[in-house]
Amino acid sequence: MTMASTPLILAFGDSLIAGYGLKPDEGLPARLQRRLCADHPGMEVVNGGVSGDTTEGALRRLPRVLSGLPARPDLALVQIGPNDVLRAVPPERMRANLEAILAEFERCAIPVLLATVAAPPFLMQRTKTYAGIHEAVAARHGATTCPFFPPGVLGHPDMVLWDRVHPNARAIALVAEQLAPAIERALILPASTAR
Repeated sequence: MTMASTPLILAFGDSLIAGYGLKPDEGLPARLQRRLCADHPGMEVVNGGVSGDTTEGALRRLPRVLSGLPARPDLALVQIGPNDVLRAVPPERMRANLEAILAEFERCAIPVLLATVAAPPFLMQRTKTYAGIHEAVAARHGATTCPFFPPGVLGHPDMVLWDRVHPNARAIALVAEQLAPAIERALILPASTAR
């Protein structure tokens, strides 16, 4: 299976996708598109991120997002869940919403690359009941997973905005470098073998 000549990628998720606090050309979709187009001209990455979104909100708006695209995406990069943890959404509800999101992409024959966000050490106790949910849901739906942040970026004082939470442009540039090879692999390999 070879990569489509001009792949369309939907980046779908929360503020990490939306580019909270960043200029449009500094956000992840724009960074990814520039990085991927260097080797694959014509590739398009659509920003389907909403800051503050939870898995419930993402599930609710997914049909509208998909119907608004110019074509069926060749891949969905999905990053969602940290706001569920911060708002103490019960883990079983987060898992059910994530299952439904991946099922909808599956129904539409859109392969998924599910990005995971590891909790920083100071949040480990609070997040332990959520550990492994993304990986388990991805395995159930034949989706590929990959870490969103490269090691040492999440929580680094030089990699965050003024709010000390969201990644700055420098951090997102590193995230794009990390995600680009995983996206290329997911686009070239059948979903059942892209691990």
